[in-house]
Order: sequence, then C-alpha cells, then structure tokens
Amino acid sequence: MASLLETLGDLIGTNWKHRDVAKRYSRTFVCRCGSPVFFGNMFCNSCQAPLGYLPGEDALVPLEPGPRPDTWEASGGRPLLKYCSNRDTAAQCNWIQTASEPEELCIACRLNRTIPNLDCEDNARYWGLLEVAKRRLVSQLLALGLPVKSKLDADDKDGLMFDFLRSPENGPRVLTGHADGLITVNIEEADSVQREKMRLELHEPYRTLLGHLRHEVGHYYWNRLVLRGPWLQRFRTLFGDERDDYAAALKTNYENGPPADWADRYISSYASTHPWEDWAETWAHYLHMIDSLGTAFGFGLDAEDLEAVIQPFERDALYARDDASADGFLSLLNSWVEMTMVLNELARSMGQPDFYPFVMSKPTVAKLQFVHMVVEDARSAATASDGDGPF
Repeated sequence: MASLLETLGDLIGTNWKHRDVAKRYSRTFVCRCGSPVFFGNMFCNSCQAPLGYLPGEDALVPLEPGPRPDTWEASGGRPLLKYCSNRDTAAQCNWIQTASEPEELCIACRLNRTIPNLDCEDNARYWGLLEVAKRRLVSQLLALGLPVKSKLDADDKDGLMFDFLRSPENGPRVLTGHADGLITVNIEEADSVQREKMRLELHEPYRTLLGHLRHEVGHYYWNRLVLRGPWLQRFRTLFGDERDDYAAALKTNYENGPPADWADRYISSYASTHPWEDWAETWAHYLHMIDSLGTAFGFGLDAEDLEAVIQPFERDALYARDDASADGFLSLLNSWVEMTMVLNELARSMGQPDFYPFVMSKPTVAKLQFVHMVVEDARSAATASDGDGPF
C-alpha cells in the first residue's frame, strides 16, 4: 500500500474524483450500500451495517457476522475478524483485527497504561473523547509508516504508552507531558469549558485534544528519530541546541513571555520556548497539514479548484532545496496555505474562530520540510528493514 506521503504527492494538481476510490486517503469511506461513512462510525447511518476500521489498510469496512460467536467477515478476501474489546466501553472503539490475534485490544487501545476511574460519569465521558482523538492520531502515524508499538507488551525499550489521569481534588494537578515514551494527559482537557479557559489564560490561538496528542507524540518521535538517528546535528543547526537548560527556558517563557519577534521564526509563541518545544510544535503542525490535506483531497477538494490568490513560498524558503522530495513538499505546503485561507474565511462566515489561526514564515517552512524529511527517512528505513512498512 502506498504511504500517505506518496499518495498526497501524487494528488497535488490532480482531481480526486477521477481516481479509484480504493486509493483515496483519508477519512473518505463508502459502505456497501453506496452511502458515505466516516472514520468514527460504528454503523452505517443508511443501512445500519456494522462497521470496523482496519488500521493496517486504513479502511473502514462493512461487516457480516462470522461463523463463530464474536467474529466478523468483510469482503475482499480478508481473514476472519474481531472487534477491539473496547467497542462496548466508553471508548466506543470501532477498530478491528484478525480473529486469530491473541490480543483483545486493538493497536491504539493497547497503548493505554492507565485510564481514569470509569465509575465517574465525567471521567468516562472525558476518556471517550480522548480515545477518539488518540485513534485519529494513531491511524495517521500508521499511515505515515512511523513506528507505533506498545511499550507495555511489544517494545518495552522504545515503545509508546499513555496515562490518562485526573487531578485529585486536593492536588497536585496532573500535567500533560511526555517522558521516555510515556505520554501523560490530564483528562480534564476533554472538558471544553476548562480547555477554553486554559487557552485564554495562556493566550493561545488554538487548543484541542488532537493538537495536544500530536504535540506530545512529537517529543516521543524526537527521541526515536532525531536523538537516536542521523539527524541530530542538522536539528541543532536549524532548531537550536536542545542541551540548553529546559527548566530555565520554561521559567523565562512563563515569566517574560515569548520574544517580540517570535512570529518571524516560529510556528507558535510556545515554540520559541526551547528547541524541544519548537520541534514538537512544528511536528504537530506538520501532522495537521498532512491529515487535513488528505481529508480535503479525499472529498474531491483540490487547490486547483480554489480561487484564493496567495503569494506562494518558493524554494528559497526550504531547508534542503535540492532534496528529492523538495518540489513535492513545496506543492503540499502551498496547497495548505491556499486551502486554509479559504477555510478561515468560511469559519468567519459562520461566526467561528479561524480554522487555522497561524501565519507561516520562511524559517517555519524550513523546519516543516525538515520534519517531512525525517518522516520520509523513517518510513524508508522501515520498508528496507521488513519490506512491508509500517514498522
């Protein structure tokens, strides 16, 4: 199966509607009755067929009961299937896997080390919202060919896991963050009122569950792909030296705020705090861009169809102008800028905040291309090692 990046690269400047539906990426699925179904659906809204998401194929498929209890069949010569055991919990997971696999949980749910006490109704609701965001994240990571293995049962050294925790009434407050493959999330972030309050207090233009997860997983992949890979010296040249005192940098940021010219060099004010945060913020925005473009193209929306006039970025904005993927990346980036201009205006027409409230500078473009190159390199290494990709 072609990677997400390869697919998007092929589609720039083309019209999705003239391509095979089976090759479409992202969140564009069709039930056997011909009705559109969507990534999070458990049933078709038209014919009520049960649906299951196959992460290895990036496919949402209608199912028929299998020959044994709790098994299911799908077309296309697929083996017998079973649902993730979190389907009937507050997580409402719609992912499926082969019935022969010993694990009862899907790859996304197997990443959980700790979930909140579900006897509390609010906890159950918050956890369900977090799992929706996490499944979206994990499906994208797999589509990009990035390593996704549970630290709990598959890779205790380099794997990934999540703690979803709630602050005790008398403190201390649970802090969202990453440490050695463990992503901790304060589940109160799933409360839209609390999240908006935090957004305003921190003067942020954007704060979402998916954004949090993409940012924190960026720290995880920095450790895996940059610190332990061939990119570290190049990272330091572009982003700065991550060995600078992190605690002191955070203290300076919270006491004095970002530098006055942060918008000229960073994707967000928080990115100016420290090279680690610059990487994580840039990584998150790269995932925003790739997923949103894939979804738009999947529904037949092409930048060629838009009437927005932008000043496109040229090759002089790139980190590596002669890289083999430079032209493709530049096309993706300029398509994103054009598309977000239109989507921001649509949001304003509805009286809503901007869809993408950020402005890119040339240094930001260079950093985004660097992330793109690291991701492509990781997938190429995985494909070379096992011939299948992803990891």
